[in-house]
Amino acid sequence: MPWVVREAVRDINRAVGRRWHAIDPLLPDPATMPAGCGEPLVVTADSGRIAGLGVCVHQHIAPDSLNQTWGAADRFTLVPRLAGPDVAAPADQLLAQWRDHLAGIGATRGPDTSAGVVWPSLDVTGVRALLRHGLQPLTVIAARTRPAAIAGGPPRGAHGVTIRAAGPADEEQVLDLELRLIRYDLQFGGPVWRASTARLVRDEIRVSLARPASRTWLAERNGRAVGLLVAQSPQEAGWIAGMTSAANAAYLQTMFVDQAERGTGIGAALVRHLHSGLDGAAVDVTLLHHSQVNPLSAPFWYRMGYRPLWTSWEARPASALR
Repeated sequence: MPWVVREAVRDINRAVGRRWHAIDPLLPDPATMPAGCGEPLVVTADSGRIAGLGVCVHQHIAPDSLNQTWGAADRFTLVPRLAGPDVAAPADQLLAQWRDHLAGIGATRGPDTSAGVVWPSLDVTGVRALLRHGLQPLTVIAARTRPAAIAGGPPRGAHGVTIRAAGPADEEQVLDLELRLIRYDLQFGGPVWRASTARLVRDEIRVSLARPASRTWLAERNGRAVGLLVAQSPQEAGWIAGMTSAANAAYLQTMFVDQAERGTGIGAALVRHLHSGLDGAAVDVTLLHHSQVNPLSAPFWYRMGYRPLWTSWEARPASALR
């Protein structure tokens, strides 16, 4: 990386940090720019000053990884640093450079590819540029902060439903609900069903349920599992903790309710059960992913106290980037 760009990274990161914190206090300080698959992309102002930077990161996800179920096998991600205050023009220039960069990479022409940008949800000045270049908002990282006043007593349940911790003997029930969730979410353009998906999900469930402190709960009606919630404690959620300025973050990994039982309060009861434990343990923030275009997700999660923090914008295949 040329020394001029290294100096600019430091200065722009500081400016971006001030901008992000003014937009949304839950955003973190900008992380160190990762190594990319080419030279950094540089946007200059009319004065010649560097106004923005970007790095393209290429990830090939192996077929034996469950991560391949959550998106394309080859992912090209732009990491932008735009100081603002209005980032519309530099964002447009940066995305045009990224498009030209990807056009020279043969791997982007395959069908199982994506071009993506993770953008602060409340940073609205760059949205038109993202749309103009063919990116679509697919997934949101939403956040719920621990309330200042924590309600006493047990969390409110759902009529006729029992919530209990799942254990190794519940593997088949948990697997059934997890796979039904993935199949449902296929409609919204996020997951990709792979030949190995069911096997890899089972392997993950088996390991999770064997842990002494597994955070997996089943909701049962008349002994039948009708809802599932899986969460990660702050000790397990370090992989996503850097997406927020909060001191410690938990992650709500899975929540699914049988279609015939939706609207009966089971989902809310499961989430309140989780929140009660996390609030009592002084966990500052809980993060989760939900589909931007699922008509049920955003209304439900925002009723439960969550709000958007980051939005993942994608073009699939990567060659669809304009």
